[in-house]
Amino acid sequence: MSTMRAVRAHARGGPEQLSYEQAPRPEPGPGEVLVAVKAASMTPHELTWPATWTTTVDGSGPERIPIIPSHEFSGVVEALGRDVASPGVGEAVYGLIPFVRDGAAAEYVTMPADIVAAKPATVDHDDTAAIPLAALTAWQALVTHAGLRAGQRVLVQGGAGGVGIYVVQLAASLGGRVIATAAAGDLEFVKELGAEQVIDYTGERFEDHVRDVDIVIDLVGGSTQSRSWSVLKPGGILVSVAAPPDQEEAARHDARAAYFIVEPDRDALRSIAELVDDGRVRPVVDRVLPLSDTRAGYEALETSKRRGKVVVHVAA
Repeated sequence: MSTMRAVRAHARGGPEQLSYEQAPRPEPGPGEVLVAVKAASMTPHELTWPATWTTTVDGSGPERIPIIPSHEFSGVVEALGRDVASPGVGEAVYGLIPFVRDGAAAEYVTMPADIVAAKPATVDHDDTAAIPLAALTAWQALVTHAGLRAGQRVLVQGGAGGVGIYVVQLAASLGGRVIATAAAGDLEFVKELGAEQVIDYTGERFEDHVRDVDIVIDLVGGSTQSRSWSVLKPGGILVSVAAPPDQEEAARHDARAAYFIVEPDRDALRSIAELVDDGRVRPVVDRVLPLSDTRAGYEALETSKRRGKVVVHVAA
């Protein structure tokens, strides 16, 4: 088979540029695997990222149009490139595809073999596709950058958002004492995810209810980030994926600060899959659409409030 069904954009833009069409089926190069995609999921603002359209994260590299979006996937290994010993053909895998490559809104996708991990055994492909980007972001914020230890107090700014859902669950699963902010309608939902305390940011100031936390995970930015310094204990850390924190402000509060962009990480995916299979972390899916409706999914990301991921079902 030399072709496949895929969603592609032939020019920069938003969802209006996406077409469901016939496309060449990729072949795995050295060190790569070809995955038969079962499900993929999409991320807000993905179509605005420079990496989506070029060969470099900062957008300075050559254009690579047409592109295929959706960098989170769950599927089955179809073929191996040269020098690949693992995973094996037929293995169910999941992961996060580097943003400078074509994504998984297609029947097949290639990627480096060393970034994929065995999918959680207890959830199906649609649910699995909702995990990689958000859960890896949460893991890297809490474990890689903050060094979370059991018993530490963690404030999650935006606990009901796509990443916040996993920050709350992972922090609680790893022994953290979790406080989160959320809208009024999401308070009980975030408590169910594992937060000990949830503050309605639309009606209350979190500074009036929180102090001396070890870690702030900032998923909001702006004034929420700047106000968060006051609730950190000396020596604490603020980790943001929303905007780079002010290092001088961190120093004034005897705190540390970090900003990062999520990266593929096989070892973290394996740890996350174990937590899913143990029932300590669960994927949250807002809706599942067929591959042919991918464009509508990206439109929904821009226009509607969601709880969890928009997932594209590609194949049974």
